[in-house]
Amino acid sequence: MKAKIEMNRKSLRENLKNYRTPFEEEAAFINDFIDLTHDELAFVRERLHGHFTASAWIVNKRRTHTLMTLHKKLNRWLQLGGHADGEENLQAVAMKEAQEESGLTSLRMVDFGIFDIDRHVIPQRGNTPEHFHYDVRFLIEAEIDEPLVVSAESKDLAWVHFESVEDLVHNNMSILRMLEKTSKSEILL
Repeated sequence: MKAKIEMNRKSLRENLKNYRTPFEEEAAFINDFIDLTHDELAFVRERLHGHFTASAWIVNKRRTHTLMTLHKKLNRWLQLGGHADGEENLQAVAMKEAQEESGLTSLRMVDFGIFDIDRHVIPQRGNTPEHFHYDVRFLIEAEIDEPLVVSAESKDLAWVHFESVEDLVHNNMSILRMLEKTSKSEILL
């Protein structure tokens, strides 16, 4: 496991510069993430063209299930996560969102490095125009038997067996990419 780092704009930029992925679609936007770290508004949702978010790819210890939420606004099954809202420590954002959206107390960061990144379009909703989320994702582990608490941001919350994820998310390639990374991961403890 990589050592815990206190992430801020500068360390995020360095982590992104050193980030390597075998997935072409992910590698294609690393430089866009790096460029965004130079923008003063990168960590606030008021940056209407796009901004940083952080997600938690939550798995059980045996690496057979992932925790997913049926997102209330988007009506899709997704990993847990949310807006940075001015916080530059995206690890802390991912952990906070994971706890708030699940009620879990057994959450622990498996690896303090970046697990995955994804840039995706969020559709217009009300007065908020269509925009990009620059999502930085972290691998987090939790106890599968701990009770779940569905937040106001979700319609449902469920531990999904790895074999069922593809049927649930259809062609959401970023989730399938995280699933593949988890299956190939040597990070087991």
